[in-house]
Amino acid sequence: MDERGRLCVGIDPHPPLLRAWGLGDDVAGLREFSLRVVDALAGIVAVLKPQAAFFERHGSGGVAVLEETIAAAREAGVLTIVDAKRGDIGSTMQGYADAFVREGSPLAGDAVTLSPYLGFDSLTPAIDTALASGRGVFVLCLTSNPEGAAVQLARSDDDGATHGVTVAARIANAAGEANALELAAGGNPGADQHALGSVGLVVGATVGDAARRGGVDLAGVRGPLLMPGLGAQGGSAESVRAVVGTAWGQVLASSSREVLGAGPDADALRAAARAAIDALT
Repeated sequence: MDERGRLCVGIDPHPPLLRAWGLGDDVAGLREFSLRVVDALAGIVAVLKPQAAFFERHGSGGVAVLEETIAAAREAGVLTIVDAKRGDIGSTMQGYADAFVREGSPLAGDAVTLSPYLGFDSLTPAIDTALASGRGVFVLCLTSNPEGAAVQLARSDDDGATHGVTVAARIANAAGEANALELAAGGNPGADQHALGSVGLVVGATVGDAARRGGVDLAGVRGPLLMPGLGAQGGSAESVRAVVGTAWGQVLASSSREVLGAGPDADALRAAARAAIDALT
């Protein structure tokens, strides 16, 4: 982010976009699309984020393309977040961890997205495995879909008294604690107030004042904030600033359609990405 700016570009090869690029909705089209994006944007953007669902819908061949895309990005020197949104408990969560963040797994990018709604502690196998291999996780916290707030900002009652502690705030607090421990283990906690830990949150670019209303201390997370929704979904640098307040230095804003829609021409993709990066400066 320091070297290349605050932009993450999603690799979202959904059928209409494949057609718009003149490609088939099949494994061959999937591969051509994904590798073109890597080739065009590596060296320009901070992070690429392949959406696992669009690969998995093609079965084993699609998963093989996801593996190839991750490997190509690594070879080109660009970080990847595998957008898989996994969440489970015990040995099953460890299985997901082994797939997406264990060293040597062909599906392991540099980070993975996780769902915490079986309890934040259910993510411990994935967080531990990620940290052991020098990787990270992004935990869903405040998403931009309208129905998300009913769960993410739900308040708990005990004997009729509203505590005012939200699900999202608990997630953010737990992430902050995990990052504090990681940064402390690095040898000199607090020496670099700009250092970020490896447990990040997913916060929608269009959620407005949800963090403030939910009592979510985003700056206290001390981790990166992956913020999808930039561009075609209505998010902008201004809306991102309104969401994060003083946590601007942690922002990694994500755009998919706004950049990918400029393709398939590689120069047009690069120009669209640079425009988005400039807007976030």
